[in-house]
Order: sequence, then structure tokens, then C-alpha cells
Amino acid sequence: MSEKYLVNPSPHYRCGDTTPSIMRDVIISMLPVLGGAVVFFGFRSLMLTLVSVAACIAFESLFNLITKRKNTVGDLSAVVTGMILAFNLPVVTPYWMVVIGAFFAIVVVKCLFGGIGKNFLNPALAARAFLFSWPTIMTTFTKPMQEIYYQFSFVFGEPMFVDGVVSESVDAISGATALKSLKEGVLPDIELWDLFIGNVPGSIGETSALLILVGFVYLLCRKVIRWHIPVCYLGTVALLTYLFPAAGIDNLTYMGYELLSGGLMLGAVFMATDYTTSPLTRRGKVIYAVGCGLLTVVLRTFGDFPEAVSYSILIMNVMTLVLDRYLKPRRYGIGGEHA
Repeated sequence: MSEKYLVNPSPHYRCGDTTPSIMRDVIISMLPVLGGAVVFFGFRSLMLTLVSVAACIAFESLFNLITKRKNTVGDLSAVVTGMILAFNLPVVTPYWMVVIGAFFAIVVVKCLFGGIGKNFLNPALAARAFLFSWPTIMTTFTKPMQEIYYQFSFVFGEPMFVDGVVSESVDAISGATALKSLKEGVLPDIELWDLFIGNVPGSIGETSALLILVGFVYLLCRKVIRWHIPVCYLGTVALLTYLFPAAGIDNLTYMGYELLSGGLMLGAVFMATDYTTSPLTRRGKVIYAVGCGLLTVVLRTFGDFPEAVSYSILIMNVMTLVLDRYLKPRRYGIGGEHA
């Protein structure tokens, strides 16, 4: 009597990676960025991040409880969303705005579409776009490396807004960024080195290209992400800005400022590479990344807002389903001459 073999459905390949382990690596890769935010913008950066993470965890737990679903907080995806959301906010953002952003990211964008793996937009980026309903707060940036007594005022109390700007009793505020100057055809009064290390105004997690690159190298070494999306995204922006600089600005200098300014590095490494909202195939990833880069340059040049990374990635998130549909590998034995 011949032996019988039980063949289970695919997939048959197994590895040690799980959703919590992957998310844990992403969290570790973002810790240098968080540390830099505390150094440059004070302890309120840490408080802002903790509030964002706690709100995301609370909303996901509450949604699962109300809908009687399995609690998915243990996969750590809510923690990642909370950190990325906080990194995209100015340090003066009131805590109530952070909570609103967390609700929009977790409940509206993620949970209502079925939870992790089923959302078609990056939750943190969608929440950031939604929070531009308060444009004055979202475009109000503090100067880095302030005195310690200002940091305490940020930690224990909300920033004081008077007619849409922060009160002088809190600190001096700089709304001008390198991107805004470049958009006006003026070379920024900021050194490229300061942009590289993060000693410039901006959202708390976007200013230091150096610390973002440290996280990028960690993710590559851990094989959490591949190089295709970040390199093709940044490469597209570099090529286009080098070929088409603003009038009166040297090609290489203009390219350097465009690459190091705003949320480009943060978006390319931590947001455009999101598993759920980026394509599955290698060709799809390259096209997706090039599209992000092209849209970023076009929107920065011709749009109303100097910063365009969030909107570029969100637009390409929508295109991911199309790219996966038409670029999926052909199954063996299907198609070709004899199909």
C-alpha cells in the first residue's frame, strides 16, 4: 500500500519575521530621530510623541472592543503610526490636535477599512493632511536649541496662540523654511550642514537627514525594507532639481537644499516604504518611487505649499492597487505563445 502525503495550501515558505518583529525594528530605527528631536526642540517633542502613541493605542483598542474584534495592539503597528504622526508635527502642536490626528489615522483610515494590511492610504500621512485644517499651527515652526525654561513651558503647558501666532512670552517663532525661500527663488539663509544634522526649524522628525539615514541603514541591515523605493524616490528628486534649478541658484546647491529640506528624507525612508500602501513587485516599487519623486518636485514648484512629500506619497498610495494589478508576475504556464 502506497504512502499518503498531506499537502497543505500555499504558501509553503516560512521565515521568522512576524508583524510585531518588523514593527519593533521600525520603532528601533526611529529612536535616533526621536532623540534628535528632543535635542533640537526640547522634551516637548518626547511628550508629543508619547501622547500620539498613547492615543493611537487607545483608539485601536477601543475600536476593537466596540466592534468585538480581536485586540491587535500587540502587533505594534499603532505605535509606529503614532510615532510617524508625531514626527510630522511642529513641536508647538497642541495635544488636542495630536489626539484628533490619532483618531483620524487609526479609526478612519486604518480600522474602518479592515485594519492593518487593508488600508489603502498611509494612516499617519492621511492624518497629517487632515490636520492641515489648522494651517497656521501646522506651519508654525520653532527655532531649534532654545533655552531650557522655554522647554519647561512647552512640557507643562500648551503653546499660547494669539491671532494665529505663538505668543512672544513663549518664544520667537520662525515660519520661514528653506523650501519657502527656494520657492521664492532665494537661497535660504541656512547652511546645508545645518540641514543635514537637523539644526533648522521644521516638524520634529523631519529636520535631521543624518539621523534618518541612520535609521535607513538599520532597516536595510535588518532586511525590513529594500533600497528601491528610498533610492529611486530621492534619486528622481535629485535628478529633476539638478536639471531644473530655480533661477539664479547653482544646480548642485539647489539640488542639495531640495534633498535635505522638508520631509523628503523622512517620507522616503519611513512612509513611502510602508508595506501595505506600496507595491509588491520590484518594477512596481521603482515606478511608485519615481512617481513620488516627480510629484514632489512638481507640487513643490507649482503648488501652493512648498512642502509636498505627504501629498505625493498619498497620491501614489492610491496608484499602488493599479501597479500591483498590471505588474504582477505571470504564473508559470499561463500566457506566452501557446496561451
